[in-house]
Amino acid sequence: MAEPSPKVRPSNGLRLLQFEKDGVCRVGVEATPNGDIVDVTRIDSSIPTDMVAFLEAGEAALDAAAAAVATGSNVISRGSVKIRAPLFRPEKVICVGMNYVDHCTEQNMPVPAEPVIFSKFASAIVDPNADVELPPETEELDFEVELAFVIGRGGRRIAESDAMSHVAGFTVAHDVSARDWQLRKNGGQWLLGKTFDTFCPIGPAIVPPSALSDPHALGIRCRLNGETVQNSSTSQLVHNTEACISFISKFITLKPGDLILTGTPQHLLS
Repeated sequence: MAEPSPKVRPSNGLRLLQFEKDGVCRVGVEATPNGDIVDVTRIDSSIPTDMVAFLEAGEAALDAAAAAVATGSNVISRGSVKIRAPLFRPEKVICVGMNYVDHCTEQNMPVPAEPVIFSKFASAIVDPNADVELPPETEELDFEVELAFVIGRGGRRIAESDAMSHVAGFTVAHDVSARDWQLRKNGGQWLLGKTFDTFCPIGPAIVPPSALSDPHALGIRCRLNGETVQNSSTSQLVHNTEACISFISKFITLKPGDLILTGTPQHLLS
């Protein structure tokens, strides 16, 4: 049974993001997809300026943001601000490994019967257009484009049939990986190879499920220096959003703002 918490309606239609203007980072809403931004916290000062706090506030924050958007005021040019990661400092960054059929085939690995779970630290999160550092400790830096989702309503032991109501929205993530540290060093534990500083660019927006015809039928691709190095579809997911939420919440309580990366497809380059 899900624990009581403020309800977040995934069908609210707001494309949420964080932006910086005049040195201040705050929550905003895209007026149009990838377009200008409604500066909702300047319209209504009761709206939290931090995304995790916004999601923790639940329905009240969503209603206030929707009302602010409806005023048609305080729309600012996207080009006049810095787009930040849509959230910082979530309580948890949870990752699912080997979760694309084509990636399992590529690696000559069996398709997992249950989600393979690991984690990154929140300190790895950076803005969607931020530079990724090449640490001197690794010689095997690698790319992994991923569909990610953000928890809007917390809970424990969530049924698959109810799971999507716990999702605030979807975003894009890059699970940057140091393969030598992930696979051969540090006793084979994945964590250090996955969580160097800057190893989790995300964003720009948190897109509600209602804005997607089907989150499990989306194109997903990664380009490296202009060359397409991953090109697949989220239809290749082994365990979809609902299955991941149900499985993970058997073990841990999910909280508003928790970020879950759903895995990466095959690489086109070896």
